[in-house]
Amino acid sequence: MKIVCVSTSTIPADTANSIQVMKACQGLARAGHTVHLLVPGKRSADWETLSELYGLMASFDISWLPARPRLKRNDFAWAAVHRARKLGVELLYTWTGQSAVFGLLSGLPVAFEVHDLPTGKLGPLWFHAILRLRGKKRLLPITRALLGKLEQAYGPIPAAQVVISPNGVDLEQYTALPDAAAARRALGLPGQVTVMCVGHLYAGRGVDLFIGLAQRFPQAGFVWVGGRAEDVQAYRARVAADGMANVTFTGFIPQRRLPCYQAAADVLLMPYAQKIAGSSGGNSADICSPMKMFDYLTAGRAILSSDLPVVHEVLNETNAVFA
Repeated sequence: MKIVCVSTSTIPADTANSIQVMKACQGLARAGHTVHLLVPGKRSADWETLSELYGLMASFDISWLPARPRLKRNDFAWAAVHRARKLGVELLYTWTGQSAVFGLLSGLPVAFEVHDLPTGKLGPLWFHAILRLRGKKRLLPITRALLGKLEQAYGPIPAAQVVISPNGVDLEQYTALPDAAAARRALGLPGQVTVMCVGHLYAGRGVDLFIGLAQRFPQAGFVWVGGRAEDVQAYRARVAADGMANVTFTGFIPQRRLPCYQAAADVLLMPYAQKIAGSSGGNSADICSPMKMFDYLTAGRAILSSDLPVVHEVLNETNAVFA
């Protein structure tokens, strides 16, 4: 099937949404489909750079289309649907409400992946239009909790139009992982028991709890993998001022190298607060489907997680410890 994917994510970038988009496109390509991704902006990286940054094994086409900031990327959404038709699209797969609406109005089959409740003045209007418009369509909320929130806000959605679509994992990257001690040696990490968290340092991601645990257990090594440069610099300065030699903030690590870092851990943390900010702000604590959760499970290390109700859609007492 010819699938054209439409996203407003910046490519390349180190944001979770751009990683998820690229991995989803790879998954569709691996399933045997012909995939073409359309994103806003200008081309700034070749495939070799993108494959290293995102840890991609399967290739697919990417095109960058112009987008004017003052038009809220509505011009991009319209241009993307127009380009998709020229490409002979058989399914429009999108993360943006505008593209879903324009696709349905153009008579295209549409799959709309939903990660959050619609926001802003126009977001709810786009979503209402998607529900009202006729045509072949599927809503792909990432959790049952999110579907529940959507139905509270917009009314019942026909079950035949919904497929719960959690985030996933690139299994190929996790084959033949070394044991924890060998991974630590390969990465130059200290040899002691290692507790690790992977992800950005946004509000609600648990970095203060992480540092508190490191203070309580000075005999263990604590490693935080990821984060924007300015955030990493600030937290490095903080732990240095406190004399905490057992804490490491690595900064951003390309996707291809993440499995080895996760393999280096004895315990993998998901220390979420009751409110979790993402790269686009907001609060996703009630509806999230953390990519790291699936990575952690595949890495085969112990998982210690905050006890958020939504993670029970995947985690339970047989594969995680809740705190």
